[in-house]
Amino acid sequence: MEVLPPLSLYIHFPWCVQKCPYCDFNSFTLHGALPERAYLEALQRDLARQAPPLEGRPVISVFLGGGTPSLFPPRALAELLAFVRRHYALAGDAEITLEANPGTIERGRFAEYRDAGITRVSLGAQSFDAQTLKRLGRIHGPDEIRIAAEELHAAGLDNFNLDLMFALPGQDVAGALRDLDDALALAPAHLSHYQLTLEPGTVFAGLPPPQLPDEELAWTMQDACHERLAATGFEQYEVSAFARAGRQCAHNLNYWRFGDYVGAGAGAHGKLTHREPWRIVRTQQTREPRRYLAQAGDGPAEEILAPDALPFEFALNALRLTQGFDPALFPERTGATVDRVSPTFDRLQARGLLEKFGPGRLRPTPLGARFLNDAIAAFLPDR
Repeated sequence: MEVLPPLSLYIHFPWCVQKCPYCDFNSFTLHGALPERAYLEALQRDLARQAPPLEGRPVISVFLGGGTPSLFPPRALAELLAFVRRHYALAGDAEITLEANPGTIERGRFAEYRDAGITRVSLGAQSFDAQTLKRLGRIHGPDEIRIAAEELHAAGLDNFNLDLMFALPGQDVAGALRDLDDALALAPAHLSHYQLTLEPGTVFAGLPPPQLPDEELAWTMQDACHERLAATGFEQYEVSAFARAGRQCAHNLNYWRFGDYVGAGAGAHGKLTHREPWRIVRTQQTREPRRYLAQAGDGPAEEILAPDALPFEFALNALRLTQGFDPALFPERTGATVDRVSPTFDRLQARGLLEKFGPGRLRPTPLGARFLNDAIAAFLPDR
């Protein structure tokens, strides 16, 4: 009998104090009062609607993302997590992550979030340069990042991530390293270190900021920062994810290993594997918050992945893992045979984009990491 993949839960909170000009996530500037009670009730209807087919499947992680979930007070998240425990088989050691904006956290709240059940925090720092933060549309300054990190340590939430960008407007290699050193000084357990990109539909895509570093300079920044991270005890385990020993993000690892996840909240995506017959279903909630509030009990839209889409969907995630993957994971997670992907793996090895890594594992080469999109595109159905 096929073994179903591990299961996670993603809950989306769509509001922000201010929409950042680079952000392409499903987030909306909050106008007026936060509809806290209405949204909690909508989430509960949504979660209850999706729970019955998943009865008995352990939930290994919960991620409260956004938007800005930290706009919601600890008591609201405590109520929500208690509801999750009643309707899902939440593992006793489940990782429960809260995304937080340093500009929305009141003093003392991290201890309350810990008491509400949060075990991990992801803090959106982005930069430690005050002018750069303003150009990025952030509502916080460098001092607020430092205060938030101090409070995380004081609350016993030392398993926290800092989001940090590079290739920012006007930034050089020295500036990228200064930002990184400022982040490391706060003793995070995890760093998400990623390049500013101009995503379609964002303000920056329509009106790019001046003095953006070119591709070569951005690559030089990345190399220099990766060397600094390795020298300070951080292991890269995914394209943009670095962690101290034992502090990798379990929730994101489940995505990259093509695990399953429930998506609840406005605009949330999900992926669920079903038996008899074996099929993988993508789900998506309605994006606009007011519509979601009205329709949350109706359940998400569903799409069954076509068999010829499975190689690309798998590669889109697994090729991001710097420590590689066992090709046997493909049939285990998709229900398809490994010969659907083996010829493409062989071609990528011949091109120098993939290499064998340890017994029976594959990973991108340094060249493959630089041209990762090309490697992933080799799995598209029309190839």
